[in-house]
Amino acid sequence: MQRLRLLLDLAWNFLRLGLTSFGGPVAHLGYLRRECVERRGWIDDASYADLVALCQFLPGPASSQVVFGLGLRRAGLAGALTASLCFTLPSALLMIALGYGVASLGDLAHAGWLHGLLLAAVSVVAQAVWVMSVNLCPDLARRLLAAAAAAAVLAVAGALAPVAAITACALAGAWIYRGTTPVRPPSAAPTVSRPLGLACLVLFASLLLVLPILARATGLQSVRVFDGFYRAGALVFGGGHVVLPLLRTQVVGTGWVGDSRFMAGYGAAQALPGPLFAFGGYLGTVIRGGRGAWLGGVWALLALFLPAWLLVAGVDPFWHRLRTRAWAAAALFGANAAVVGILAAAFCTPVCTAAIHSPLDAAAASLGFYLLVYRGLPSWALVALMAAAGPLLAT
Repeated sequence: MQRLRLLLDLAWNFLRLGLTSFGGPVAHLGYLRRECVERRGWIDDASYADLVALCQFLPGPASSQVVFGLGLRRAGLAGALTASLCFTLPSALLMIALGYGVASLGDLAHAGWLHGLLLAAVSVVAQAVWVMSVNLCPDLARRLLAAAAAAAVLAVAGALAPVAAITACALAGAWIYRGTTPVRPPSAAPTVSRPLGLACLVLFASLLLVLPILARATGLQSVRVFDGFYRAGALVFGGGHVVLPLLRTQVVGTGWVGDSRFMAGYGAAQALPGPLFAFGGYLGTVIRGGRGAWLGGVWALLALFLPAWLLVAGVDPFWHRLRTRAWAAAALFGANAAVVGILAAAFCTPVCTAAIHSPLDAAAASLGFYLLVYRGLPSWALVALMAAAGPLLAT
């Protein structure tokens, strides 16, 4: 009974956070700290910082991984899944509903509100590139690594280009910053046992290797969708915005979703609370279509979030030792710089190429960037403003 009350308490608090956490991953980390460290005392500041460091080290949506880790430390794997599902549920339901709405509208090529959403996406991604470049590329070496990663991704098409860029920059970072990165001692003991952690890591790697083979062997769209979304969730570093180029390769490159509908969903996702990865629910719904389209949304969400859950649970028993290795912190410097470059490449194409068709479009997107960065306008407010102004801008 006590464990049930603990899980219900987790469910209520993370559901409330999922309904009110606007502002993207960085803002989410602030909300989570205020709720779990300051208000409820579930975890101390040092342990929270350690958890955030772990989630930044791993690929996947950082804020959603922190939610999973907080639930893990509070009530084990049941608590981790409860916290993650409740935090994601509000935005996932809204994105699935949007998928139904967009599917019923038919051709969106000349929809004015869609044009507004595309312009909002330009402003939001530009803000993300700007903020991440300031935080993750403070010196010349990391700026050069980011530029090299952007050039490589723009020059070489395909899903492997971002992965190769991150790997190369991580190796470069490990060499450039060797012996210069501060290392803190571990602040908390692991929650997951080593055997269970190893099992999660083996399952993570096995799915990454086996799913492409199954997708080719069976030819089933459901398997191909799960494979594509799983790889996107497994290989994205830097949070929700960086999943944009990987997901676009998987769903637009295969012809499952048109560019306009893809960018419309991405733009709308900026107006919602909770994790940006809920965008996967929209894509899965649009891909499946029909009365049971919501099943496609749930399927895509599971594939997209599963790698993050497996990695956090898998690395948890080993992180307190791994994080004391200076080479790991140095490699992370380089990987983070590559993330900035990959996002900058996505900003160039498809974000700008899909939305900017005239000087007026460029001016509107620039104004949106100014309002976000220098006037503190919330992302959801900008999305609403741009969607309303879209018909005027499209004329």
